[in-house]
Amino acid sequence: MEHDATVEGVGVGVSEEGSGTPVVLLRAREEIVPIFVSKDQAQSMQLAMAGEPFERPLTHDLLVEMVTEFGGAIDRVRIDDLADGTFYGKIDAEQYTDDRRKDMVFDARPSDAIAIALRVDCPVVVTDDVIDEAGRPPEQFDQSGSGSEDLGL
Repeated sequence: MEHDATVEGVGVGVSEEGSGTPVVLLRAREEIVPIFVSKDQAQSMQLAMAGEPFERPLTHDLLVEMVTEFGGAIDRVRIDDLADGTFYGKIDAEQYTDDRRKDMVFDARPSDAIAIALRVDCPVVVTDDVIDEAGRPPEQFDQSGSGSEDLGL
């Protein structure tokens, strides 16, 4: 089963190694699923969440523009697997040509999928298996303020 998720915040968390690492927090099924990401990915997500344009298009902006120009749309993104500590995701898209709809599914890193979802305001869904394995009670996370920590933008 899949559950709608909301991006609760992007900031710096403490990884298993004990270092400060950028993390995106997804809330699904009343749990928080932390996904550690690169600093660049976190900054891209923060820009999208803030609605701030960048002086030049970032990779995710370019991809969204290209999909749109080719008659496509992003329907939703899925975080649908977790194996050996690595999350896996998909981007569900559609394209219309000659009044015919073509559905497509693209394998994607969850960080890319989430950054794109934030730009097009499409649903993010997380499967039960992922929540069961990685979900944590919200009380385990200190989300004072806006839930996002500035990553040096």
